[in-house]
Amino acid sequence: MMKKLIVSLALVMFFFQGGCGIIARLGTPTRHERKIPAEYGLARHKGQKILVLVNQPGWLGAQANLRYYLTDAMNKELTKKIKISPTNLVAYGELSEFRSTRPDFSLLSPVEVGTALGADMVLSVMVENYQLSEIAETGYYKGLLDAQVVLRSVATGAKLWPEAVHSKSIKVGFEVEAAGQEIAVKRLANACAYCTVRYLYDCPMDKFRIAEDRSGVGWEDW
Repeated sequence: MMKKLIVSLALVMFFFQGGCGIIARLGTPTRHERKIPAEYGLARHKGQKILVLVNQPGWLGAQANLRYYLTDAMNKELTKKIKISPTNLVAYGELSEFRSTRPDFSLLSPVEVGTALGADMVLSVMVENYQLSEIAETGYYKGLLDAQVVLRSVATGAKLWPEAVHSKSIKVGFEVEAAGQEIAVKRLANACAYCTVRYLYDCPMDKFRIAEDRSGVGWEDW
C-alpha cells in the first residue's frame, strides 16, 4: 500500500512539473509576438497632418521621379503600418505644385514648407547617396540608397525623432533586380520607407529587418 502511494505521488509530481514547463513555454511570446518598442510612437498623433518632404542635392544625379517614389512609398507605409488616414498626409501633387510656384523653395526650411501646406509634422528625408546601374547589359539592376531622416514639429520647430542623434541613417540596397529599371527604383523607395517607419511603431521582431536593409547594426544575429 505504501509503495503504491509513493508511486502515485511521484507520478503526480512528474506531471505537475512537466505541466508547469509546458505552460511556461506556451506563455513565452513567439518571435512574431515580441515587438521592438517604437523610438517615437507616431500612432499617438494620428489625427495630425504629416508632410513627407524628400530632398536631394543637385549633384546627386538621381532620376527626377525619385522624390515621387520615395514620397509615395513613405505615405503608403505610414497608412499601412500606423493607420494614418490619407487625408492626414499631404499629397505629393500638392507639394509639387507648391514647389513649382516658389523659386526660393530650396531656401525654405522643412518647417516653413510644412507651415505653408498646413502640416503639423514634417518627416524630412534627405537623400545622400543613390546608385542604380544595369549589370552588364543584362536588363538586371543593382542599386543602393542612403538617406537621413528627421521628424519635426511644425508648431515648435523641435526635432521629435530621432532623440539621441541628429538624424536617423537609413541605408538600403540590393544586388539584383530582374524586373526592370522602374521596379528597381520602386524597390529602393519601398525599402527606405519600410526601414524608416519601423522605428515609429512597435514593430514585430521578425518583421524588423528586411533583405534590402544595409544599415549594418548587427541585426544578422536576430
